[in-house]
Amino acid sequence: MNLILIAFGTGMLAMLLLGVSQVGDRLRDNARGVDLVVGAKGSPLQLILSSIYFIDFPTGNISEQDARMLAANPMVKKAVPLALGDNYAGFRIVGTDTGYVSLHGLELAAGRFWSEDFEIVIGAEVARVQHLKPGDRVYGSHGLASQQDVHEDHPYIVSGVLKKKGSVADNLVLTSLLSIWEMHGAEEAREITAMLVQYRSRLAMVALPAMVNRSTGMQAASPAKESARLFALIGVGVDTVRWLAIALMLLAGVSVFVSLYNSLRERVYDLAVMRVMGASRRAIWGMIIVEGMLLTTTGSLAGILLGHAAIHGIGYWQGSPQARLDGLVFLPQESWLLVAGMGIGLAAAILPAVQAYRTDISQTMSKI
Repeated sequence: MNLILIAFGTGMLAMLLLGVSQVGDRLRDNARGVDLVVGAKGSPLQLILSSIYFIDFPTGNISEQDARMLAANPMVKKAVPLALGDNYAGFRIVGTDTGYVSLHGLELAAGRFWSEDFEIVIGAEVARVQHLKPGDRVYGSHGLASQQDVHEDHPYIVSGVLKKKGSVADNLVLTSLLSIWEMHGAEEAREITAMLVQYRSRLAMVALPAMVNRSTGMQAASPAKESARLFALIGVGVDTVRWLAIALMLLAGVSVFVSLYNSLRERVYDLAVMRVMGASRRAIWGMIIVEGMLLTTTGSLAGILLGHAAIHGIGYWQGSPQARLDGLVFLPQESWLLVAGMGIGLAAAILPAVQAYRTDISQTMSKI
């Protein structure tokens, strides 16, 4: 029971540590270099999730003309267009330009970047899961997840495979905007989903979002602001689970203390015999301390491994490859969970060890 409590508490903490760390790192890494996202009016958080992290549905489309006017604004340093709406085997097909490549520092592992219509560059995970290489042909499906409405008239040709970067780009299929428009028969009224914008100056940080939201039919959302809002929304739940896990570990410590104390009472004569046979008080004291620490450390180690297994299982069964968690990642901070387990074992074993240290041999042996 002691091991189960310790393992369960440590496992919950390990899962929180891994989950929060990976989510936080991905939020920061994937949004790096993007100051503002401009798209159709709706939920700002939804716009950020769909256009940067590709884990939600877009808020709608905006006209290419409006997007070009925004890109020409003196306050805009760089504007990268995105056109969403299709997928290949659950991986999102993103129409964009070479600005997306430079924005995220993407590099090729094989082949070349697209230069013709219906050529695609695929992420490392797309290539690995679907066993694709340059020259292969694939067919996209309409929608962001469904594989039923297949665009059979226009196959895509893989022109290149990206190097693994550990970012959302590993799970994307990149192509030109013209490919997306031609796939859907868009000619005059061309639309895009969103624009990823970099500011030219600090003044633009204040003026540009206000201008977009008030003077256009589009909305502007800040990745930093919406990410902080997202963490605030889930922070209460994370804190609740964290304190529950800590409470379970402390309860396990109390349980270890009771177990060692009762075990000491049952083994008092055995310990006395060990003293008669030459074991010192320090040896007896150390034996009980090690017993308590070994018990909690074993439970903590088992909990960490269980936490990683749970995260890996969750990541395996997750529907969205962009948000998939990896249980094979081990963090340096996890060593503190082992230290905490050892500390709980030490604290729980001190009183029983002191009592064993003070046990009078003659009185104990006289009761035999």
